[in-house]
Amino acid sequence: MGSQTAARAALAVSLLALSATALSASPAAAATGTITGLAGKCLDVAGANSANGTPVQIYDCNGTTAQQWTVGADGTIRALGKCLDVTGNSTADGARVQLWSCTGGANQKWTVSAAHDIVNSQADKCLDVTDNNSANGTPTQIWTCSGGANQKWTAPSSGGTAPAAPMAVAPYLYNGWGDPPSPTTVTNATGVKWFTLAFVLSNGYCNPQWDGGRALTGGVDQQTINTVRANGGDVIPSFGGYSGNKLESSCSSAGELAAAYQKVINAYGLKAIDIDIEADAYSNPTVQQRTVDALKTVKANNPGLKVYVTIGTGQSGPDTSLINRAAGSGLTVDSWTIMPFDFGGAGQNMGTLTLRAAEGLKTALKNAYGYSDDQAYRDMGISSMNGITDQNETVTVADFRTILGYAQQHHLARLTFWSVNRDRPCTGGPADSCSGVSQQAWDYTRVFASYTG
Repeated sequence: MGSQTAARAALAVSLLALSATALSASPAAAATGTITGLAGKCLDVAGANSANGTPVQIYDCNGTTAQQWTVGADGTIRALGKCLDVTGNSTADGARVQLWSCTGGANQKWTVSAAHDIVNSQADKCLDVTDNNSANGTPTQIWTCSGGANQKWTAPSSGGTAPAAPMAVAPYLYNGWGDPPSPTTVTNATGVKWFTLAFVLSNGYCNPQWDGGRALTGGVDQQTINTVRANGGDVIPSFGGYSGNKLESSCSSAGELAAAYQKVINAYGLKAIDIDIEADAYSNPTVQQRTVDALKTVKANNPGLKVYVTIGTGQSGPDTSLINRAAGSGLTVDSWTIMPFDFGGAGQNMGTLTLRAAEGLKTALKNAYGYSDDQAYRDMGISSMNGITDQNETVTVADFRTILGYAQQHHLARLTFWSVNRDRPCTGGPADSCSGVSQQAWDYTRVFASYTG
């Protein structure tokens, strides 16, 4: 990993979300009630007027129909028979929110997150009480999500706003360096509750430890797991990464390696593991076969355990040697996840390149396993990197939206990134503690948090 090589320390995961299917008819699954926000006031249609263009404001809760909102599984939020709408189809900060006839447009699609944000799907911005003013009649608008009290709402829950795939979106969190953030902070801001905890390595022998030197239990990593679980989530330990001694090389047989994996599974009662294969050691055919055979044993001994394998990739897709070896040995995993960065994309659109590499992975899985397109997509994952990569590629928040759209379209098994440590603007902190691009804290996490699987 190194300061930036750390960047290559992998990705893999799972979590949350909501879906939007453009329907103008009444939602099939919905919940109705008040939406309360700043100072406990209600989201309100001004004057109880159902005319197109009527402002939506906050007002003392009074039980009238002007404050009864239906949150639908189709992404709409409705009152008085009409939809919550961003004026002029705008995506700009400060665009007013109004009532308008339901059109099925993206400016009328909203996501109610577990973090109590109401996010416009088109603008990827939050429903916001203007100027943080709690006075009756203060209009609402959309604004870049900040986590402020004027953007927090309690809304009726519907079938469309329930977390769909919490394990699928589990961004990497690394305790070794990079000023690790509190998972509670990330969860409260984004709704993401699962994290891929990196990295389990060898202590020089066939013995798993965090970073090859921290005990499995009793230390900071155990504390992180306890915190994540107390918040209603869970962790996916990641074995491997870019640097350090690998269990896959230190263990002398598939049986020993499987026992090392099992030691970690037992220590935490795990639901999923990630094998992050990105170092030269894994190019050794003996190590590859040992890993494949050990994972077959682990899967047989732990029914229901999710096994993710995370690998590097070129712009046209990954090296297929490990995939072919696994298929030939009868090993199926829950996701083959590529890391589409540090692959010579500087100066190019990383969203576009990511999709190209993912299509290469799809072809590799079809060829190795005989899958259909749909089967291959559902056995795939993408583990991106947020911000400036080791090779000066720039992965933007807009690129994450591109990747999210592809994942939604094809129902990928995983959507993750390296790392939440980096999902902050830079203020002179240690290496890999920020993204290197202009952003608000947790912008990248918020995008993937809306993945429905």
